[in-house]
Amino acid sequence: ERDMQRVVGPSQPIMATVGDEVILPCQLEPATKASGLTVEWARPDLNPRFVYVWRDGVELESKTHPSYKRRTKVFPDEQKLGDVSLNLSKVKFSDGGTYKCFIPGHGDALIQLVVGAVNSPFIVSINISSSGVVLQCESEGWYPEPEVLWLDGEGNLLSAGPTETVRGPDDLYTVSSRVTVEKRHSNSFTCRVQQKNINQTRETHIHIAGSNMKGLKPPLPTPLTEKKQTFSYTYIFTSRGSVNVKFVLRLVCYTCRVLHETCRHCGWLWYPQSCSQ
Repeated sequence: ERDMQRVVGPSQPIMATVGDEVILPCQLEPATKASGLTVEWARPDLNPRFVYVWRDGVELESKTHPSYKRRTKVFPDEQKLGDVSLNLSKVKFSDGGTYKCFIPGHGDALIQLVVGAVNSPFIVSINISSSGVVLQCESEGWYPEPEVLWLDGEGNLLSAGPTETVRGPDDLYTVSSRVTVEKRHSNSFTCRVQQKNINQTRETHIHIAGSNMKGLKPPLPTPLTEKKQTFSYTYIFTSRGSVNVKFVLRLVCYTCRVLHETCRHCGWLWYPQSCSQ
């Protein structure tokens, strides 16, 4: 009967996101008490390769790779049923990879862990074009590569330009997307970033006050050399929801200082014509 036992793992990759607690399944079949057996969890690409070793009823922490110490454990009560699954806490992006669950004399199983990373998007610019208002949304620190969607206030998808994607040296993705909204659209818009493989979605909302959708004028021709983009329009857009209102107000004041040093009026609606040149 001992020779017929084998180590079995999941047929599909295990998905997790940074910061999660995840279980890597591993089972001795037919189900047999595994309490007295040696169980080795390892990553072949690491040195030392062990992420957890259980022998004679105790954990051999001295054999564990430093990055996994105090983050891995098994379930002694479940071992009575042949369950030698590994619990991994405080998941890091670097934890993604192939794990080997090995029981000497019974074989091994390979378990693939895919670690996703997510971050909230934010509106990085609001510009005026001849066809409407151009909104730009950006989000960094994603894995795997996400998609970006724009929605109006009724939840309808908006037609946006192609998403710009950059993969950094840390393998994390930064995505940026622009959409042009017209007067016929509602004044509320959502930028949604999602990764379906890890079932993660983040979004931010922006509201453009109704009066600001009418009579829009193009930017002033004042040259800007600052790295931070500033607003220099007749109307400053208000925002609410997930967009930080203080962020918008800070941009307005920053514009006053850059474009008109003698101007000391900063508020939700700022008229550059009223500032001394």
